[in-house]
Amino acid sequence: MRSLFRLCAVSLAALAALLLVSGCSSSDTAKVQIVVTTNILGDMTKAIAGAAAEVLVLMPAGADPHQFAISAQQAARIERATLLVHNGLGLETGVQRQVTAAQDSGVPTLSVGERVDPITYRNSDRPDPHFWTDPARARRAAEVISARMLAIPGIDVEAVRGNSARYLTELSALDTWMTERFATLAPEQRRLVTNHHVFGYLAQRFDFRVIGAIVPSGTALASPSASDLAELATAVRDSGVPTIFADSSQPDRLARVLAEQAGVHVKVAALHTESLTAPGGGAATYLEMMRANTESIVTGLTPR
Repeated sequence: MRSLFRLCAVSLAALAALLLVSGCSSSDTAKVQIVVTTNILGDMTKAIAGAAAEVLVLMPAGADPHQFAISAQQAARIERATLLVHNGLGLETGVQRQVTAAQDSGVPTLSVGERVDPITYRNSDRPDPHFWTDPARARRAAEVISARMLAIPGIDVEAVRGNSARYLTELSALDTWMTERFATLAPEQRRLVTNHHVFGYLAQRFDFRVIGAIVPSGTALASPSASDLAELATAVRDSGVPTIFADSSQPDRLARVLAEQAGVHVKVAALHTESLTAPGGGAATYLEMMRANTESIVTGLTPR
């Protein structure tokens, strides 16, 4: 009898342990899974989600958002996502097919760029997707992501709200700091020449004038003609800008060619414009990227 009782006790304990493990496994697989296309939006989403969701960022550090592609495994993760967050406005051309397929199959998606009062490129009716260069719009983007995340059934609402409040405070502080730093530049010094059109939102927000871009397009995939370079070289000479800014993830050969054609000494400085860097690379988070870019712009445009 004692042996039978002992056997039953052992069996019940084993059954309880099995149920406990099964319950934990079910909980883990049911965790909210958010897939984000770009690493800039990925950083924002991670800051807001914290431990409340698993966040997969598709775009690697230092990649071009217009060109990066994804693996079959990542595409499968999109199909299983609780939420797919993407920039939209024509930015992620390399993964647009997968985003569209996910939408068509019923995956909940959020096109952040469409929700932050987008502008168009200069002299064009095409939307400009680079809204994050304006910290006020970045804050709006964080609010949009937070609101959509809070609507996910079963998510830790209190955790998301707390994370959102802290991150929005940091974004407001960034906006204030950038305003103060750019205020050290006189109005006539707020002139930008870049390797391609990225700073339309920053220019609008902080009253900069974009003299031109080496690649006259919203994407770095295009190439400038000789007449494009000659026209921009004339504008550089006439405006007297001391620095041309090129994206840190792309070769600055074209910027240097323009500097030589301008016929004056023009410095070429790097900015982090469309991608975050790996940790230690100077722009591992959105906040770090914007602070680094602001300092580079102010330093590059301050007369020596």
